[in-house]
Amino acid sequence: MSIKMTVPTVGESITEVTIASWLKEDGEHVEMDEVIAELESDKATFELTAEASGILRIKAATGETLEIGGLLCEIEEGAEATASPAKADASAEGEAPKAEAKSTGETMEMRVPTVGESITEVTISTWLKEEGEFVEMDEVIAEVDSDKATFELPAEASGILRIVAKEGDTLEIGGLICKIEVMEGAAAKAATESVTPDSSAAAEKKSHAEGHPSPLAAKILAEKGIKPEAVKGTGPGGRITKEDAMNASKTPTQSSSNVETKKEAPAAAPASGERAQKREKMTNLRKTISRRLVAVKNETAMLTTFNEVDMQPIMDLRKKYKESFKEKYEVNLGFMSFFTKAVCQALLEWPAVNAQIDGEEIVYNDFCDVSIAVSTPRGLVVPVVRNA
Repeated sequence: MSIKMTVPTVGESITEVTIASWLKEDGEHVEMDEVIAELESDKATFELTAEASGILRIKAATGETLEIGGLLCEIEEGAEATASPAKADASAEGEAPKAEAKSTGETMEMRVPTVGESITEVTISTWLKEEGEFVEMDEVIAEVDSDKATFELPAEASGILRIVAKEGDTLEIGGLICKIEVMEGAAAKAATESVTPDSSAAAEKKSHAEGHPSPLAAKILAEKGIKPEAVKGTGPGGRITKEDAMNASKTPTQSSSNVETKKEAPAAAPASGERAQKREKMTNLRKTISRRLVAVKNETAMLTTFNEVDMQPIMDLRKKYKESFKEKYEVNLGFMSFFTKAVCQALLEWPAVNAQIDGEEIVYNDFCDVSIAVSTPRGLVVPVVRNA
């Protein structure tokens, strides 16, 4: 059975995409949710994941532009059974290749590629492979941020990785990222693994992708204020996918950690009165977004939207306690108290909304200060309810 994969809907105003690169070759076996290609629109670059396990049949070439719904590729599910026995036999034998490992003596220098006409520099976001580790040609070894998008960096040769630029370093187009000591294929890989048996055994248990989110998943987790370490990846090699990030707040582990945070915060506040903050350096993409959002606010007309909700339970609760509340506090019980409670609860679940920008850093606050407009004899004032 063949599954046809078409261009997904990626935004209301996006009508077509261009195939930036295929990360898998035609006829190669792919796993479900494995990243097989990168697509570019006029707004961003995003990853295409396999919708099933099987043999990949590419229908659209690199550089080709397709409309939404256009055919990208097909995955032959039935072909998986023919591919698996060979792998099983090879693993059962457990014999190392007899060919001797040879170094070609060549060193491949990998530099920052040209990723767009207006992009002049990029930042190394994450290294997915470690210094001295063997990498295959076209294997994704790092994630790089520009001021417009995040993209993956594939190895340009097979060999030993020598990292030059560290995570967080900003390089101009053409800047040296890393070097690869070119070695001969599978024999070289077997040799590097045989030199360090302990590390190879660990590598079998833990893939380089394990615990690393895809660019889109990392963005979602950052907005939610969730660390990648708290999320279990279901993608290839344990990689954190978009779906994992979107469901992260619903997992028992995350929920229990939220509960612990809520319990610990009130206990710590009376003792020290501290109002904790966390600073995180913004990526080039974030800085560009923040500048343009401020420009839009200052230069264009703003629109406010309204959403209808069922207020009946709140009205019933207010009616039930209205008289007793007034007797105790000598003020009427209004709806603002319920709205403030809802806002504070929402900020616990979405810390990014409660953050602020200071220079090139995002400052996340572990507290909620809510301003409420109040009518007084002197006029309208807006006192701040701190630690709400």
